Amino acid sequence: MRRQSRIRRRPVVATNTITWVGMDAHKNSIKVAAWLPEQAEPVEWTEDTTAEAIRRLARRLRRLAPGEVRACYEAGPTGYGLQRLLGVEGVICEVVAPSLTPVKPGSRIKTDRRDARKLGELLRAGLLTEVHPPSETDEALRDLCRCRDDVRVDLLRARHRLSKFLLRRHRIYRQTKHHWGSRHMQWLAELRFDDPMSQATFDSYQLIVHQLDERLGQLDARLAEFGTQEPYREKVAALRCFKGIDTVTAVCLVAELHDFQRFRSPRQLAAYVGLVPSEDSSGERERRGHERGGQGSPEDHSSHGPRNVRLPVGGPASGGPAHALEVGMSITNPAK
Repeated sequence: MRRQSRIRRRPVVATNTITWVGMDAHKNSIKVAAWLPEQAEPVEWTEDTTAEAIRRLARRLRRLAPGEVRACYEAGPTGYGLQRLLGVEGVICEVVAPSLTPVKPGSRIKTDRRDARKLGELLRAGLLTEVHPPSETDEALRDLCRCRDDVRVDLLRARHRLSKFLLRRHRIYRQTKHHWGSRHMQWLAELRFDDPMSQATFDSYQLIVHQLDERLGQLDARLAEFGTQEPYREKVAALRCFKGIDTVTAVCLVAELHDFQRFRSPRQLAAYVGLVPSEDSSGERERRGHERGGQGSPEDHSSHGPRNVRLPVGGPASGGPAHALEVGMSITNPAK
């Protein structure tokens, strides 16, 4: 007599019903590669970048996918508009860090189609690193801070051009050690050249310096105004407790970092802003480099402020960056 099997036979049900979508976004087109469940090849097509085209893209993804849809594209000059529009349409979209995307060393062919397919495969494998998308208000404040930094760099270049022109004409300022103060600016206003061509050149350089200096002052005033408003007032006030950090630097740090609590530890925050030295060691060889900026602008603001007071750099016992960042995070979130 045949024994009855105790193994319960049930129909096989697909547990993975997620559709993984990789997108290569550009100014005028979006290359899409959708990996449907249990399919070896993706469904590929190209969409426009208009708002209506993105809504059409979301509807097509929901129609093709049997379950949840997870999409991604690399952060770049196109910004976060695509991610926000897809989120409104109910499609989960991640913006990933392109510098942390795995790359095959032997791959020498790069096209939009291959990039979209690669992003979809890496997203399905969990090998991509998502960036923290700012809100529209945070992004607007960040753009204002970067506009201010652009004006600061332009002003520095304009001053260099003017000073080097005067050096070539042997017009050297020697009244004080510091340049571009009130006495130096008065000396420049009284400076005259004999020939009209040199005077026209000097007037043009000096006009650019005055205009950029005025623009920088206006932007500083607007940043200070926004720094006293919600939701930035409390964070800016906490950062100003640190010696060497004033209102503009605090506002720029808050604008670039968005939310301090998204970092699990002060060391992770230090790595994000570029305060962790690089290292390339192998075997018996040790090679440690200088501090490199992970995000550009945060490194500038996080290093220029403390550099003014010349604090010692070291571990937590010597008041190093990790200890300072830990104190700052405890101030911004007293409940923790």
